[in-house]
Amino acid sequence: MTPRAYVGGRPGPPYTVSGVPRRNRPDRGGRPDLGASTGWARSESASDGEWLVRTVPGAQTTKDYRCPGCDHEIRQGTPHVVAWPADDTGGVADRRHWHKACWSARSRRRPGRW
Repeated sequence: MTPRAYVGGRPGPPYTVSGVPRRNRPDRGGRPDLGASTGWARSESASDGEWLVRTVPGAQTTKDYRCPGCDHEIRQGTPHVVAWPADDTGGVADRRHWHKACWSARSRRRPGRW
């Protein structure tokens, strides 16, 4: 059986070569990135300590921030990460907003204005 794309002039359901409808199921084997999908933080360990990191989509940003890695502005609508120390002393005042690339490269760069 050949794949059907149109039935009666209208797009139909996607069919595989066998004629059975295709199902798009999410990959349930991998661990979801909770920072991106739900707003929860993920834990990261690096030479500079233990951190809780949350990915912030651009649509959720309503303020401008200053990245401590490059000392440039993170404008409204720009996706970025928020990081704070994972120990008990890390609170709201300890959160820092970073460009994704600056956060990834923080071990190779000198600190900015932090």
